[in-house]
Amino acid sequence: MSFQRLFADRFKAMNRVSVDTAGRPPSVDALARELAIRHSLPHALLVDFARRAIATAASSLPSTTTQVKDYADQLAAEFSQSLLREVINATGVLLHTNLGRAPVEMKSTDRASNLELNMDTGERGSRQSTVGKLLALLCGAESAIVVNNNAAAVLLVVAALANSRDVAVSRGESVEIGGNFRIPEVTEQSGARLVDVGTTNRTRLRDYKKAIDKRDNDIALVLKVHPSNYRVSGFVEDTPVRELATLPVPVVADIGSGLIDNTCPWLEGRAPAWLANEPAARQTLSDGAALVMFSGDKLFGGPQCGVIAGRADLVEACAQHPLARALRPGSLTMISMQSLALSYLARTATSEIAFWKMASISVAELQLRAKKIISAAHIGEVCSLDSIPGAGSAPGATISSAGVVVAGDHLAKLRNRELPIVARVKDSKTYFDLRTVRNEDDHLLIEALRSLVE
Repeated sequence: MSFQRLFADRFKAMNRVSVDTAGRPPSVDALARELAIRHSLPHALLVDFARRAIATAASSLPSTTTQVKDYADQLAAEFSQSLLREVINATGVLLHTNLGRAPVEMKSTDRASNLELNMDTGERGSRQSTVGKLLALLCGAESAIVVNNNAAAVLLVVAALANSRDVAVSRGESVEIGGNFRIPEVTEQSGARLVDVGTTNRTRLRDYKKAIDKRDNDIALVLKVHPSNYRVSGFVEDTPVRELATLPVPVVADIGSGLIDNTCPWLEGRAPAWLANEPAARQTLSDGAALVMFSGDKLFGGPQCGVIAGRADLVEACAQHPLARALRPGSLTMISMQSLALSYLARTATSEIAFWKMASISVAELQLRAKKIISAAHIGEVCSLDSIPGAGSAPGATISSAGVVVAGDHLAKLRNRELPIVARVKDSKTYFDLRTVRNEDDHLLIEALRSLVE
C-alpha cells in the first residue's frame, strides 16, 4: 500500500470522530449541555463525562459523533444509578447489609441541637449523657455510651481496659465477621495481646482458669464474642457468661445484634420463636457480664452505631480513652438513638420502629396485601415465603412470610426504576416478599408489576 493511500485512510478514520462537525469532535460544553437535558446532575459532572467520552473516542478510532454522545450519556446514566438513594426492599431480608440494615426515619430538622450544651447551666455538656442514661435504663446497666459501630465498641473496650495486657478469647470465638472484622487483628490494633483459650469446638471454664493462672499471662479481661453467621455443630461446648462471671477478671461480651431484652416487653404476647437463641443485653448483664457491646443498626432497629453498656467505672474508662473522640457519633445518630430508646421505654416499638413493624406483622395480613396487589396489577400469584432477620442476627432463623411471585427474572428492570425495587429470583421466578415492603409502597409495587405486563 502506498504512503499516500495509508495517510488518506488514517485521515478518514480520524474524521469519523465527528463527521457532523467537519472533522472536529463535539465541543465539551455543547456535549455537556446536551447531557443536561436528560440528566439532573451538576454541570461540573457533565463536563467531566463529556471530556472523558471525547478523550476515549480520540484514543480508540474509529468513532462517530453519535458514539461519542452515546458514551457520554452512558457515563452519566451509570453515575446517576450509583448515587445513594431510597429503594424498596422486597427481598425478605429485614436487616439487609447491602440496603443499609435497619431502615430508620430521620426526624431531625435543619435547626441546631443541644448536642453538647447543658441546658441548665448553659455550659458545655456531654453528647453521651442523656442518650447514655436512656440506653443504660433499657439494658439494666449502670452506664452506657454510643460509638460509631460495634467494631469500634469492641476496639475501644479492649484498648481502654487491656492495653499492653492480655485478653482471653475462646478459639471458637476468634472469628472473622463481615468486612474483615477479625478478633485477632482488632485485639492487636488495640494494643492488647490475644490469648487463645480452649479449642475451636470446645472451651470450658477450666480452660479460662488455666489461662488466667498461667504465670506468663497477664489477663486483663475475658472477651466473649457473638460468632454472627459462623457456626460449629456437633461435638461442641462453650462457656456461658454466668460461669465466666465467676472468674477473677471482668467479662465483656460482644453480643453483636443488639437485642435489648429477650422477653421483648414492647411486643404483644411472647417473644417470637426466631429470637430464642439470640443473646440479649439485659440478660447478659444480669448473668454477670461487666460490659456488653452491640450494634445499633441490627435488632435494635436504629442507625449505624455501637453501644457499650455496663459497669459505670468501665464505661467511664472507655469514654475517657483518646480513641473515644475518634469513634464518637454525630448528632443525627444520637438524636435517632434517643428517639428509639424512648420508643422502647414507652413500649411503642411496633408502631414507631421500622424493624419491629416488619418483624411483627402477621402472615394473614401479608397474604391479604398480596391478593390486593395481584388484583390491581393483573399479574402474579400469592406465595408463602421465609423471611430472615439478616446482618448476622439470629443466624439460621426464619420468619414465616408471604408475597407475590411472577414468572421470569426481572431484577435488572426493577433496579432501573426511578424508585428501585430490589427483589430476589429463584428458579427463573421473581419473588416480592411483602414483609420488608412498607404498606405505603404497595401502590409502587403495583405500578412495577403492571410495567412487567406492558
